[in-house]
Amino acid sequence: MLVLLIEDHKEMCELVGRALEKDGHRVVSARSVSEADAHMLEHDFDAYVLDLGLPDGDGLTWCRRLRANGVRSPLLVLTAQSAIATRVAGLDAGADDFLPKPFAVAELRARMRALGRRGARPRRTELLQGPVRLDFAGRVAMVHEVEVPLTSREWAIVELLTSRAGHVVLRSEIIDSLWTLPTPAAEASLEVLVGRIRKKLGADFIRTVRGEGYAAR
Repeated sequence: MLVLLIEDHKEMCELVGRALEKDGHRVVSARSVSEADAHMLEHDFDAYVLDLGLPDGDGLTWCRRLRANGVRSPLLVLTAQSAIATRVAGLDAGADDFLPKPFAVAELRARMRALGRRGARPRRTELLQGPVRLDFAGRVAMVHEVEVPLTSREWAIVELLTSRAGHVVLRSEIIDSLWTLPTPAAEASLEVLVGRIRKKLGADFIRTVRGEGYAAR
């Protein structure tokens, strides 16, 4: 597998990289969020190993953004933040596995082999809901068999909400996934985008949960 390793500690980065390469993986290393984003423009990775504490951003936010952009390749969180609440947050953000530091190299290698066998998560390719038909692969939205244009950010919101249909997605999580910083302007933009999606796909397509966030019906 081609693995993107995101770890800011030089010695740990080298240790994990050598361990993965022993199992035949090719490893591309990044020491920051910005460096990881640059590598994402150049490669399609088969798996990810992600530290949470990075110098220019939060690993959980990066993970949420990865999933919101439709990337389903396996992701292992590797971090010294081993509290149960942190593990739960990591899994809820879209991680597939969680290994706290310090760890045994043998266990790291075994977990990565298991993720490799599991492969990428299946991604929903189409959604039919009443008069609405969404082709996620082709990014085509149809309402009553008439194509409705959605912007890239509108698609990202729709994909995030429909991937958890019936469950509330927090406003803060949506903002973390789609904007660089959680500013008042980002919050206002989110409300505008949700309003546009409702106009295009129907008022009932997205449900507002007051004080929490949104949910796809």
